[in-house]
Formats: sequence, C-alpha cells, structure tokens
Amino acid sequence: MKRLTACALLFLGFSASNLPGQDLTTTALSSPAKEKAKPAEKNSLKAAMGGNLAAPNEAVTTEINADEAFFDSEKYTGIFSGHVIVIDPRFNIQADKLTIYLSKGEQRGLEKAVAEGNVGVVRERPGEKGGAPVRSVGRAESAVYTAKDGNVELKGMPRVQSGLNTHVATSPNTVMLINQSGQLTTRGPSRTEIRQEPKAATPKP
Repeated sequence: MKRLTACALLFLGFSASNLPGQDLTTTALSSPAKEKAKPAEKNSLKAAMGGNLAAPNEAVTTEINADEAFFDSEKYTGIFSGHVIVIDPRFNIQADKLTIYLSKGEQRGLEKAVAEGNVGVVRERPGEKGGAPVRSVGRAESAVYTAKDGNVELKGMPRVQSGLNTHVATSPNTVMLINQSGQLTTRGPSRTEIRQEPKAATPKP
C-alpha cells in the first residue's frame, strides 16, 4: 500500500489523507508490441509523453489498482470501483470508478478507458532545452481515454493545470480535449489564468 500511495502522490499530487489505508485489487493489462514506427513518428511520440513512453516495439502494460473488480468476458469489458488508480506509460488516472474496453481478437489490448467520479488525469512532456518535464494535470467528473489516437476527453466542469497556468471551464457543458502532444482544445465557455512569478529584486549597491 505504501508503494501505491507513493505513486498516487507522485503522479497526482494528492495528500495522503485522500488515500486512506485499504486492500486494493491489482490488475495488469498488456497491449501487444507495435511495429517499429518511422523515426519522425517516434520523435513525435517521445516529445508528447517524455520518458514515460514505452518504445514503439515494446509491449505496454497498464496497471489498475482498485477495491473491487468485475470482468465480462463476453463483452470484453472490466469495471473497477473504489479508490481506482491507473498507472500507464501514456497517462495516469485516479477516479472512483473505471470501465475499460478491450479490443477483440487474439490480441486484447486496451481500446478505451472511461473514468468517473473525482477524476484526476496526469500526462507529462519533456521541458524545453533539457529542462524539467512539464506536467499537465486535468480534473473533471469524467474522462475518456482512447488508445487509437491517444486523446483524453474531460467532461463535468473540467480544469487543466500546466505548470503555473490554469484553464478552467465556466459551464457544465464545456468539454476539454488533451491530445498526445499535450495540446489542449476546449469546446465551450472557459477561463484561463496565466500566472507570472515576481522577479527577484536587484540589490542596491
């Protein structure tokens, strides 16, 4: 449990009081290795996800921790509830409930994930000129991740914080979309808060 709490704190920045002691069910899903991408595509993906991104020719493992889990083999779905924490090279999620949809066929990789209730989503991209990674933290009542395009859609008064800047929905109908490269698109009314730290005072001679 200490490892799970540490992961939650690292990826989502929640206080320890939000994650009380519990026995979690852990499920690991492996997506099949993909064909080696072209150099340009590989660079693009690396820039989008930074060091967390698995190599294009390696399998991707998604780890899901929850209080309860239910699987429906006929519908290729899984439902997780209670203190759900998802750790994935492409994204990290915390929610009250998570429903996953697996692709059909011999290779059953993750196709779509739907998170509901107190959702927190984290994605990181490398900083400029070798600087520290830039973390984008999205919060909403629901989030949908689509593996095919790597997009994360936030609904239910979503808000996204990237570095010192914050983008907040001002309508319950506003939808925010974060793509693989970390670009944010908003449909509906919103407010953007750009924060600038004060410059250090220059000491007088």
